[in-house]
Formats: sequence, C-alpha cells, structure tokens
Amino acid sequence: MKEKSPKPLCALLVLIPFVTLAAQTRVIEPPLPDAPQAKLIAFLGSDSGAQFPQTSPSSFQANTQPAAKPSLTSAQAEQMAIKNNPRVSVARLLALAQHQVVRETRAAELPSANAAITAVDAEDGTRISAGSLTASRLIEHAGAGGSFTQLIMDFGRTRNLVASSKLQEKAQNANALATTEDIVLATDQAFYNALQAQALLKVAQQNVHTRQTTETQVSQLTKNNLKSTLDLSFADVNLSQGKLLLLDAQSNADSTMAALDAVLGLDRQVTYDLVESNTQLQSPPPDADQLIQVGLQQRPDLQALNYSAQSAVKLSHAQRDQMFPTISAAGTAGSVPIRTSQYYIANWWGGIGVNMNIPVFNGFLYSAQAKEATIRAQAASEQSRDLRDQIVRDIRTSWLMANTAFQRVTVSAELLKQANLALTLAQTRYQMGLSSIVELSQAQYQQTDAAISNTNAQYQYRLALATLNYQIGTTP
Repeated sequence: MKEKSPKPLCALLVLIPFVTLAAQTRVIEPPLPDAPQAKLIAFLGSDSGAQFPQTSPSSFQANTQPAAKPSLTSAQAEQMAIKNNPRVSVARLLALAQHQVVRETRAAELPSANAAITAVDAEDGTRISAGSLTASRLIEHAGAGGSFTQLIMDFGRTRNLVASSKLQEKAQNANALATTEDIVLATDQAFYNALQAQALLKVAQQNVHTRQTTETQVSQLTKNNLKSTLDLSFADVNLSQGKLLLLDAQSNADSTMAALDAVLGLDRQVTYDLVESNTQLQSPPPDADQLIQVGLQQRPDLQALNYSAQSAVKLSHAQRDQMFPTISAAGTAGSVPIRTSQYYIANWWGGIGVNMNIPVFNGFLYSAQAKEATIRAQAASEQSRDLRDQIVRDIRTSWLMANTAFQRVTVSAELLKQANLALTLAQTRYQMGLSSIVELSQAQYQQTDAAISNTNAQYQYRLALATLNYQIGTTP
C-alpha cells in the first residue's frame, strides 16, 4: 500500500482552527434584517439556478405581502424634480427678478412727473428770514401744482444700459434652463443608481439563496458521513460572504432611494417601485464631431455666458458715455387759490426749460469706470471661450465613455452566460463526487461577480447616455 504524503495531513492540521471558527460563527450568527421588496428585472438566466432541492431559510423569505408602493418611471421622476426641486424655483425667480431690473433701467427714458400741495401760515416779517428755508415759501398761501422732467439726450448711455439689462435677463433665463437640465441629469443619475442598487439587491438575494441551498445539502451529507466537515466549513464561509454582500446591497438600495427622494424635492422618505420605460438599449451616436456642434449651439450655460459677455460690452459703452453731456427738459405749473393780500401774487405759476449738464472733472471717476467695464467685458469673453473648450472636451469624453459602456454590456452578458454554465457544471460535478467544494465555491463566486458586472454594465451605460445627452444640451 502506497504511503500517504505528509503534505495533505499538514494542510488539514492548518485548516482545523478555521473550521472550528466557522462552526462557531454559524451557531451565534444573528438574523439579517428583511431586504426591501421591489419589482426588479431578472438579470440571471434560467440556467443560473441551483440544482439542489429548493430550500431556503425563513430569514430570507417574505412572510407577508409587501405594501403597495407607487410606481415611478424616469420621465415621471424628471417632471416631479422640475416641479418640486427648490433649485429650479430659485433659478426661475431670479429670472423674473432680472426682468424687473430691465424695467428699472428703462425708467430713465420715460418722463418723471411729481405733484405737490402746499399750505403755509406765516407772519409777514418772516418773509425776510435766512437759512435753509426759501423765503418765498414763508408767505401765507395755499397752492397745488406739479413738475416733470424728461431726458432728451445722453448720447446713448441709457440705451446701452437698457440693452445690457436685457442681455442679462436672457442670460438669467439661460441659467434657469441650465439649472433645470442639471436637475434632470441629477434625477436620471439618482433614478438609475436606485435601479442598479435594487438589481444588485436581487442578485445578492439569489446568491444567498443558492449558497444557502448548497450549505443545507452539504450539512445533510456531513451528518450522514458522506462529506467532510471541511466541505461544510467552506459552505458556511460562502454563505456568510453572501449574507454580507446582501447586507451591503440592502444598505446601498436604501441610501440610493433616499438620494432619489432628495433630488425629487421630497422632505420625507418615499420608497417607489421604479419602472424602466425603455429596456431596449440603443447604441450611442456614431459621430462625435456632429454632437460637438450641437452642444455648442444648444448648451444653455454657454448661451448664458455669451449673453453675459455681450451685456458687459454694452455696460462698458454706457460707462464711457458718462463723459458726454446730458440734455433734459423740465417744467412746472400750478395754482395758488389762497394767497396774501399784501403782495401782488398771480393765482397761477408755470415754467419750462432745457438743461444741459456737462461733466468737466470728477477726479477721473468716469474714465476709470469705463476702463474697468472694458476689462470686465474682456474677462467675460474669455470665460465664454474657456467654457466652449470645456464643452468640446466633455462631449468627446462622454461619447467615448458611452461607447465603452455599450461594449461592456455585450461582454458582461457573455461573461454571465459562461459563468452560469460553469456554475451548473460545477454543481453537477460536485453532486457526482467528481470535484471538491473549492471548485463549487469558486464557480459560485465567479457567477456572482459576473451577475454584478452585468447589472453594473447595463445601468452604467444608461447613465453614460444620460450624461452624453446633458453634455450636448438635449436633456428633456
């Protein structure tokens, strides 16, 4: 009889402490919290299920029917976020406020009229008083009248100020649209992240079910002395790893749902039944250069910077026009029904005139303001050019990432198919006693990793498409 090699015996002696620790962990293991229920898409094929009897512990079975949850599609989430998110409301309110700034600036072009009613009871001697009061107003009288002023010419200063305000209003409207697109992108990201987390939770639940089935069978075979305790310890370790994965997946699903509630503008926790409106994955656009041209034309943040740069140019012209004269007309008229009898005073007054205000010297204030406005206009133009370069880079990068993500979907699907087949063969070989528990554990690990990779690939491609649409300015 051939003498046994001492190496396997040494390996068994080394594994005895780990087997004992795994058995103790199996005894004191606390129950896991119930995973949230959700309507999910099955990412595992029919050949990925276990070949063992369908038994599952009660800690991973739904004992009661889950409460009905409101369904939510990506389009509904986008509309809800646009309606409820405070950032969108702030941007729109700022645009409305900027419209009032236009009206404020335009008021300088319109006439200004004032009315007054005055009554004075004074001693006759007070007519010759001195000080800040006008002596003529100290005569006993009562009258009413009005005055007006009208700008005639200021050499384009007010016109440039109005044009600058209008351009700022357009810029603010573009900023409001850009904010809306930011919220839509954030909503899509939160929506697909939540869908991905729930799909991974489904994968983790199926993984625990498969490993629990394996552990149950190996435990029965060990009791009948058909398998060693080493097999049982490997099955216990695999089951514990699956439960840890399930805990992480459940926590991730809860946190992503909370993030979705936040971007939807909700101040309370609502768990939605997320529904994909389109399960068919479309290939990315073939030409990146065409997308770049579309993005440069449609990006609202670029439009906002362009309007701001144009507004800064108009403001620089208005600041320069301060050094020119200002011509305006003024008039006044009124009636004095009650007046003193000691002096001859007509029962009405009136007058009209034209005034030219010529700036001579004010310490170089106007020239400095004009120079400052010109420099700021140049800086705004450079900011617009910088954003233009960033858009070109971001569109090309997003297009490359979308193409890579689309290719990963096909590769990960093929990997999952092969992993499912390998798991089925490993289960069959282990049942027939042709392989060890190590081979089965490795196949289970590879199948779980392939399922996670396939799930991540599908939703990462959807996120890449959403980012690409945002970069070219076509976010709905």
